[in-house]
Amino acid sequence: MPNLLQVEVVAAEGKVWEGQAVSLIARTTEGDIGILADHEPFMAALVPSAVQVTTPEGIDEIIAVSDGFISVFRNRVSLLSSFAELAQEISVEQARVTVANLHERIDSSEATTDEAREYNRALAQLRAAGQYQAKMKGQSYSEITPQPAKIAPGD
Repeated sequence: MPNLLQVEVVAAEGKVWEGQAVSLIARTTEGDIGILADHEPFMAALVPSAVQVTTPEGIDEIIAVSDGFISVFRNRVSLLSSFAELAQEISVEQARVTVANLHERIDSSEATTDEAREYNRALAQLRAAGQYQAKMKGQSYSEITPQPAKIAPGD
């Protein structure tokens, strides 16, 4: 059996997912990155998105992350985020309402830092839920959510 990745996704509330994987796809500030076994050591900042973890059984676990970091070292992948949620547990309607309620404040740059974080969390949820629903239907996923709100460093 080829080498596997040991993956751990941790949010502020605790561990969201842990297990072995053959691959992982995450979105960083530099773009999407795919991780396979024996990947070189790596660390990057995450952006609000859906992380896809493919298990040895061929199951794609899809997890919404709002921000944070990904690190890869010796086949161990750690994703640390202030918020993370399994796609199948997401309330799509609640995430849509949050985005709709905050969109105008984000666009006009009137949103507080907390509102921007809430908006980004809801975008990540919509992306993860959309990707999960498309996979369940055997369809490809096209991302159509708005861009995340920018949060100034230190906020």
